[in-house]
Amino acid sequence: MATTTHHHETATAEFLELAPSARRRFTLFMVAGVILLAIGLILSYLGIGAEHHAAAGAEGAHHTAGAGSSVEHHGSPIWLKRLIVSLWHSNVFFTGIAAVGTVFVAINYVAYAGWSVIVKRIAEAFSAWLIPGAVIMLVVFGVSLINHDIFHWTAPGIMDPKSENYDAIIAGKSGFLNLPFFVIRMVVFLFIWWFFSERLRKLSLEEDQMGGTGFWDKSINVSALFLVFYAVTSSIAAWDWVMSIDTHWFSTMFGWYVFASWWVSGIAGITLCAIFLKQAGYLRFLTADHLHDLGKLMFGFSIFWTYVWFSQFMLIWYANIPEESVYYNQRLGGFNDKYTWMFFFNLIINFVFPFLVLMTRDAKRQMIMLKLVTIAILIGHWFDFYLMIMPGTLKADSGFMIEIGVALIFLGAWLTLMTKRLSQASLIPVNHPFVEESMHHTT
Repeated sequence: MATTTHHHETATAEFLELAPSARRRFTLFMVAGVILLAIGLILSYLGIGAEHHAAAGAEGAHHTAGAGSSVEHHGSPIWLKRLIVSLWHSNVFFTGIAAVGTVFVAINYVAYAGWSVIVKRIAEAFSAWLIPGAVIMLVVFGVSLINHDIFHWTAPGIMDPKSENYDAIIAGKSGFLNLPFFVIRMVVFLFIWWFFSERLRKLSLEEDQMGGTGFWDKSINVSALFLVFYAVTSSIAAWDWVMSIDTHWFSTMFGWYVFASWWVSGIAGITLCAIFLKQAGYLRFLTADHLHDLGKLMFGFSIFWTYVWFSQFMLIWYANIPEESVYYNQRLGGFNDKYTWMFFFNLIINFVFPFLVLMTRDAKRQMIMLKLVTIAILIGHWFDFYLMIMPGTLKADSGFMIEIGVALIFLGAWLTLMTKRLSQASLIPVNHPFVEESMHHTT
């Protein structure tokens, strides 16, 4: 297939002017989210659609019935708990994707990659959510401590041998799972992600203004240091923010699993933004060859996510140790099969669909096919985090109206901040040493 090139052109700045229709669309997402959230909260408060859940041994299902009085034995009213957990769920998902934008930039710097320069500014803009995400995470965590709605290990007396709530297994993890250390880790991790994101962004903008290779050299060093920190902090963040919800259970592969979910979602987000910009008349040097490479990344890391998923599941299934298998028992057959369909849907939308659609070279070069896959991946991995978080917090009382409403609000706010940052600098890093290589990239 012939590839259109631009050998006669040089890189010139392009600035995004966000159309009023796009702003209205972002606002519409948030308005629709607020409406869904309000309806969901009212229905949950009134007990409409609630079922009577019998306790199911280790599953820990509980009763939720009655108008305005569906309250856990220990915890917030169900409608409030669903709101708190949903805020945590969506914020962990979107904050992880925001950090992945910087990871993408850093990896391409240390790899001396030239092809990705055209989409570099999109990835840089993702980090606009890190500060709001950090604030929301701290606030939601603080609110959750009132009735211990997210993390069981925060319950009073659970690590005190003299308390009737004492849990020896959780107490054994007290050196790691204690409030001061947990909050310190959260703040430090988010600060590290934000600091390196801002540093790389600043170097990139200074390079636009002054040129030369000095900023590129500095960016490589900053990127290398960031990737070392991120490799450690992202794994521990996965243990803290997600795995410690199921406090008794643990998996040594969980950090990789969460990273794989964040990473492929971030690649999908970058690809989808690039397509929308191209269709709006921007990124004139973006070609099917760039899309092909982004498609290969999505294809490859969808398989990587599945590899980690299968490795974790297969080892636990084969060993069949109760302390390990309880995690999958809850998600595969537990709570009257509430999550069973989602367990299989997770595999279909995050592996089978991207694998089959992106298998051919031609599919990776077509915008319509990439759009379908990117949207599926983003929705699918939001459900992936849903499946990680909801069974351990809400048991059988989770739903979708509140949760989707919250997700739409986050989506609208995330897009608003991301596009604002995207419009503050040229979409083309005109003085990047590899910009010409990216413009003339072929595969």
